[in-house]
Amino acid sequence: MRVLVLGAYGLIGLPISIALMAAGHQVTGLARSQSLGRSHLPDADWIESDIARLTHASDWTAHLAGIDAVVNASGALQDGAKDSIVALQRDAIRVLIAACEAQGVRRFVQISAPGATPDSDTLFYSSKGEADAALKYSTLDWTIFRPGVVIGPSAYGGSSLLRMLAAFPIVQPVVMADAQIQTVAVDDVAGAVTAAIEGEHIATDLDLMEDTPRSLEETVGLVRTWLGFEPARAILRLPRWLGYGVAKLADCAGWFGWRSPLRTSALKVLEANVTGSGTSGVPLKALPETLAGLPSSLQERVFARATLLFPVLVAVLSLFWLASGIIGIWQSEAAVAVLGDSLPPSAAWSAVIGGGVVDIAIGAALMFRRWLRLACFAAIAVSCGYLMGGTILTPHLWADPLGVFVKVLPGIGLALIVASLAEER
Repeated sequence: MRVLVLGAYGLIGLPISIALMAAGHQVTGLARSQSLGRSHLPDADWIESDIARLTHASDWTAHLAGIDAVVNASGALQDGAKDSIVALQRDAIRVLIAACEAQGVRRFVQISAPGATPDSDTLFYSSKGEADAALKYSTLDWTIFRPGVVIGPSAYGGSSLLRMLAAFPIVQPVVMADAQIQTVAVDDVAGAVTAAIEGEHIATDLDLMEDTPRSLEETVGLVRTWLGFEPARAILRLPRWLGYGVAKLADCAGWFGWRSPLRTSALKVLEANVTGSGTSGVPLKALPETLAGLPSSLQERVFARATLLFPVLVAVLSLFWLASGIIGIWQSEAAVAVLGDSLPPSAAWSAVIGGGVVDIAIGAALMFRRWLRLACFAAIAVSCGYLMGGTILTPHLWADPLGVFVKVLPGIGLALIVASLAEER
């Protein structure tokens, strides 16, 4: 069969695509970046498109040509600069379902979420639930799967959050420590989807998760042990208001293009417990078995620590450049005096004010996810320019007791680190 997979290089979509191809099916992936899709799965066909923009039946006509089945593994946690939840999870999928009916595409597998209903007070759940309802009322051969917290070799969303929390040194902070979670191995999800495409589970709505729930505290502890970190010397059970405070900051960052796994939607989902009926009838691995089957090496520990530190590194780098520019303009007379013996007054003023504006622009650009890597390279180039120019005009500053020039070098190193960690997937 020729299967169209939405979100085909995502945490769930990529293993599904791989499993379908291993079973002999032809996969066409639909995702935002064709080049990224091909780098992950070169043997698949790829369509580059933003699903949230495909909200008219005619938008899907060409994409469904020759397609026998559809798997929707797309989704987003919360609205932000890159995401419109209603358009992505409800409007586009409703139109896709109708387009499948019109073009004779019979099989449709929907990856939903446990607890997703049209009347939910969480937009993530309600938008998924409305799409689920539309699918159930369609004439298609449909299957809806509701996986718990998905665990796999890749880390994104909830899986990334668990690893990040487990990477805290010495102590283990946790909010909503008693919240109940059921996990599922991503390969089990991929296997269930492949079976559904081949004719099983038609007209069924199934939870996919391990049989027994466990607390968030216990889950993080298992992940911490799996990663090979030392056991926490103390568990810090933090109050909910603190968790929601941090999540609100992450919500704000979402409008700058950052997709933090710790946003208010994630906490609301966690507050409601990520659990299901446990009656899917599909053999699924429990978390210890899932973790035992995954590699846990240095690269896993480095990823967990980097995920924990990355927001701090970006914030420090951005504040460094913003402060440099603001202080430079604020103390412009003193800065011009430093250059007074090397440049004419007009040129010195231009250099100081122009440099301050450039610094502020770099600091502001670092705050936006889409410009992060470019801003890092700009920071490195400008830093090198400052050092070269400063060496020519004011070489004595290399011997300054406060290390005026020397301190630029760690800033270059920090920009290199942030640029190297800037990939989302």
